[in-house]
Amino acid sequence: MTTSHQSHTPAAEEHFDLIIIGTGSGNSIPSPGFDDQKIAIIEKGTFGGTCLNVGCIPTKMYVYAADIALAAREAGRLGLDAQVTSVDWDSIVDRVFTNRIDQIAQGGEQYRRGEETPNITVFDEHARFVGPKTIQTGEHVISGDQIVIAAGSRPVIPEVYANSGVKYYTNEDIMRMDHQPESLIVVGGGYIAMEFAHVFDGLGTKVTVVNRSETLLRHLDDELSSRFNQIARDRFDVRIANGTKLEETDTGVRLELDNGESVEAEAILVATGRTPNGDQMDLDKAGIELLADARVSTDEFGRTTAEGVWALGDVSSPYMLKHVANAETRAVQHNLLHPEDLRPLPHDNVPAAIFTHPQIATVGLTEKQARQKGFDVTVKVQNFGDVAYGWAMEDSTGICKLVADRDTGQLLGAHLMGPQASTLIQQLITAMAYKLDMREFTRNQYWIHPALPEVVENALLGLEW
Repeated sequence: MTTSHQSHTPAAEEHFDLIIIGTGSGNSIPSPGFDDQKIAIIEKGTFGGTCLNVGCIPTKMYVYAADIALAAREAGRLGLDAQVTSVDWDSIVDRVFTNRIDQIAQGGEQYRRGEETPNITVFDEHARFVGPKTIQTGEHVISGDQIVIAAGSRPVIPEVYANSGVKYYTNEDIMRMDHQPESLIVVGGGYIAMEFAHVFDGLGTKVTVVNRSETLLRHLDDELSSRFNQIARDRFDVRIANGTKLEETDTGVRLELDNGESVEAEAILVATGRTPNGDQMDLDKAGIELLADARVSTDEFGRTTAEGVWALGDVSSPYMLKHVANAETRAVQHNLLHPEDLRPLPHDNVPAAIFTHPQIATVGLTEKQARQKGFDVTVKVQNFGDVAYGWAMEDSTGICKLVADRDTGQLLGAHLMGPQASTLIQQLITAMAYKLDMREFTRNQYWIHPALPEVVENALLGLEW
């Protein structure tokens, strides 16, 4: 015997053509093509989503300050005696949030609530499904012909921290600390942990990294991973262990480890990953399935298992990256307006960057993955320090590693670690997107001498065909 969802669905007090849950990338859906539709936008937090408020954008503003401070600290190799005499934490917070991020977020909400978008109604409480295409948000029950779930993700907090009763920080609040701590424990070894470790160490905080795995940034190609791990251990106090107990001290916190050691600091950041928010929305009541990893299940076009319900971004994507969420938004936006001409979510050649130090950028397959897939692989590792601009920087750690297919000449993967890696990799992303033959790509264009892109040029020339 089956029970209909509909029989338990509260009557909707208002019906919409489109309901959008989340104002990260989802807020970009209402283009002029939707001007004739009645739209509801639901945002229980701050307008703009993770990237704007607690992720990509503000973190890079902190990273840039840390880059400058660290450069001063390391200027001796250039024959300079430089130093940062003080860090005005309050000024940094004001520059990032008061003067920029908060104004953008507030402006975005005011715009959606204002006369410029009269077809849009904003709801500001948590959304949960109470039936097919029916949502309760606060005291309101609304329904929609089409629904887009773009509810993002949240930090993963292991029980030892969540149940400790001790104050811990995540990426969502650490940038707004009331002062810069003299010492900080960073729990985790992924990109969020390594970016914040760089930020605080660069600004002068003593950083201890606690990670359960021997390898930090373990998803990287082995060449980058091994080199980065050596750099990190030279820079931070790295402990390979699990935390077992967190407690307060007179001066901050103490974390006991399962190897018998303990570490103390003024504050602690828990950066052990993020998890999609779909499990907080009673999706089963609307016939929407979750995958084993808690992502909302979608097909190649962004459709969930419930007719008329779509999902995009961190809540459903295999890539928790803002540029992927934006690309998925463009696809879903098109599919909502043109159901007769569906476009797939674009998941080919997805690049990523880690704004730690050295900066890291990757796209495509690692060498190990390429060999496992059976490609006839050719590989080149080029040091930044072997080109003229690398000499200028006295760089000793930067590398560009390329993985290509001997049979087709196509690039399979690019992995850079060093100054401006996230910028240098863009040309290689283009080459992969357009399936260019690297045997022709290198010599069919100029490479400005003695600029840093010569690192890429020399890496390409070093591939053996």
